[in-house]
Amino acid sequence: MSVASACRPSRLLTPIAILGSILAGLAFQASSLHGETPAAQDKPFAFFPFCIDWHDAKHRTFDEQAPMLKELGYDGAGHIGLDKIPERLKSLDAVGLRLYQITMWIDLDKNKPPFDKRMADIFSLVKGRSVQFLIIVNGGKPSDSTLDPDAVRIMRELSDMAKDSGSQLLLYPHTGNWVERIEDAVRVADKVDRPNVGAMFNLCHWLRVDKSRDYRSILAKAMPRLWAVSICGADEFDPQPGWAHYIQPLDKGNFDMGRFLRTLKELGYKGSIGIQCYGIEGDVREHLTRSMAAWQKLKKNLGE
Repeated sequence: MSVASACRPSRLLTPIAILGSILAGLAFQASSLHGETPAAQDKPFAFFPFCIDWHDAKHRTFDEQAPMLKELGYDGAGHIGLDKIPERLKSLDAVGLRLYQITMWIDLDKNKPPFDKRMADIFSLVKGRSVQFLIIVNGGKPSDSTLDPDAVRIMRELSDMAKDSGSQLLLYPHTGNWVERIEDAVRVADKVDRPNVGAMFNLCHWLRVDKSRDYRSILAKAMPRLWAVSICGADEFDPQPGWAHYIQPLDKGNFDMGRFLRTLKELGYKGSIGIQCYGIEGDVREHLTRSMAAWQKLKKNLGE
């Protein structure tokens, strides 16, 4: 996946929308003073899919995806990259759903720009929406802590840019990238030490890089910075390359998802849950329908 070039986004705000953005910004500032995060104000375990754009056999547009997600019972959607965010927002707004996350990239390579020059405009665009920006970090060997000062500098610059928007910046563990483990994400977020910088736990990437399967101790240590979690149907172990066994619809795989979600709840996690759909072939409606049915059973068992 790569970030393609796009025109600079813009939108016209009505007086009501402007007032809403101001109030949301004030709420974010107040919560930050008390050590809280915007995610804590959302309903616990809000559920939404991401990475649904590339592998849908029917190639649905945003305007076709949004009403489908609404009908199936999802709370919103995630978005990959900085292109076409205004179109995504418009489609979700039209059916009363929320944009939960935007995945982006930063680069520690000093010969490359550290982040996309559109970021200031993007933060303005999503002001007051409590969007989480999931940050994949390029430009270093996985888990190389000697690059921590460079990452901290870049993240603090983005943190300053994002402050007035009410957005969060979440370091996203991704196999093969500099932040590869949840431990890396938490370590760097702690060093950045800003109220809008946290971490995300990604089940499929954790399964790939951590063979211990002891997620409870890892989640417990991450909890102060853990503001987002992604899940999917998965098998407990897969020695083969690729994601066919680590990213499946939620009703597939032998990984004990009920136990995992109970652990999150017991540890006090109250954030959203994204369902990773990258690489799942076929009609996205079909597998999202199955995943929603599985999710409803899981929530019932959790007492949600």
